[in-house]
Amino acid sequence: MKEAKLVKKAIKGNAKAFEELLILHSERLYRTAYLYAGNREDALDIVQETSCKAFLAIGQLKNEQYFLTWLTRILIHCAYDVLKRRKKETPVEKLVDLPSSNDHKVADNLDLMEAITQLKEQHRTAIILFYYHDLPISEIARTMDAPENTVKTYLQRGRKELKTRLGGEHDGKEYVS
Repeated sequence: MKEAKLVKKAIKGNAKAFEELLILHSERLYRTAYLYAGNREDALDIVQETSCKAFLAIGQLKNEQYFLTWLTRILIHCAYDVLKRRKKETPVEKLVDLPSSNDHKVADNLDLMEAITQLKEQHRTAIILFYYHDLPISEIARTMDAPENTVKTYLQRGRKELKTRLGGEHDGKEYVS
């Protein structure tokens, strides 16, 4: 696979290969950053910071098959760093420039976007990785550096909190596959 070769080259210090990997995953990185930040400017800052940190640390990546997991983990940490530094409210009006995607219909409901940004960090990360990136529980656990059962708990609590915030009823049953 071409991506695996690029990762191996990037680990060995090939900047061009690393750049190609970033281009390959740029939309996903931006969309994830946007889900955390809620606005374009902060999302771009998060992606830029992630790119820099990942470039500096690519030599430390031990298993090339987990490149995207590793990169997503860096992005999540950068997103929380940026959000902690800025500590500001995101007006709903800024959410209208939500990026579009061919593969997924990203949160066309502004109430849902707002509710997701208000979740606890672990719940938000689990919800975003599970529902927006369609990652399996095992991959989310690796990304969040948490046991799979803990991720299931984060998903369960995140869904429950979203349902409460959005005015839905919660039947107490959870369905995590």
